[in-house]
Amino acid sequence: MASLFKKKTVDDIIKEQNRELRGTQRAISRDRAALEKQEKQLELEIKKMAKTGNKEACKVLAKQLVQLRKQKNRTYAVSSKVTSMSTQTKVMNSQMKMAGAMSATAKTMQAVNKKMDPQKTLQTMQNFQKENMKMEMTEEMINDTLDDIFDASDEEEESQDIVNQVLDEIGIEISGKMAKAPSAARGLPSASASTGTTISDEEIERQLKALGVD
Repeated sequence: MASLFKKKTVDDIIKEQNRELRGTQRAISRDRAALEKQEKQLELEIKKMAKTGNKEACKVLAKQLVQLRKQKNRTYAVSSKVTSMSTQTKVMNSQMKMAGAMSATAKTMQAVNKKMDPQKTLQTMQNFQKENMKMEMTEEMINDTLDDIFDASDEEEESQDIVNQVLDEIGIEISGKMAKAPSAARGLPSASASTGTTISDEEIERQLKALGVD
C-alpha cells in the first residue's frame, strides 16, 4: 500500500511516458497494416471492374484508394512524430541527470573550498619545499664526506703500494751489487760477510731519492 502513495520520481514518469509511446507505436503499426491490406483489396477490385468495363465503379474505387493511401501516409508521419517524442524524452532525461550530477559536484566543491584555507595550504607547500631542500643539502654533504673518506683510503693504499714496489726494487738492486762484489772478499770471515750484506739507512734514502720518492 505504501508504494501506491509513494511520490513518483522523474525516472518513473519518463518510464511511463515511454511505455505509452511504445503502445501508441504498436497501435499505429496495426492500423497501417490494416490499411495496406485494404489497399490491396481495392486495387484488385479496381482491376476487376476495369475488366468488366464498369468505369463509374472504377472511379469510385479509385477515389477510395487515394483517400486510403493518404491515410496510410499520415500513419507514417504520426509514427515519426511519436519516435521523435520518445527520443526527445530520453535526451531530456539525460540532461536532467547531467544537471543533477553537476549540482552534486558543485556542492562537493563548495564544501571542500570552505574547509580549505589557501594561506595555510600555501604555507604547508612552502614548508615542504624548505625541508626538502634541507634534506637534499644534508644528503649531498654526507655523500661528499663519504667520497672524501674513501678517496683518502684509496690514495693511502696506492701510496703504500708504490713504497713497497720501490723497496722491492731497492732490495733487488742491492742484491745485484753484492753479487758483483770483488772475489777477495770471499776470504773474509763469515761474520764480516754478513756485515757487508747489511743495507744501511743512508743507502735506502739515496735509492729512494734516485727513484724520485721523498
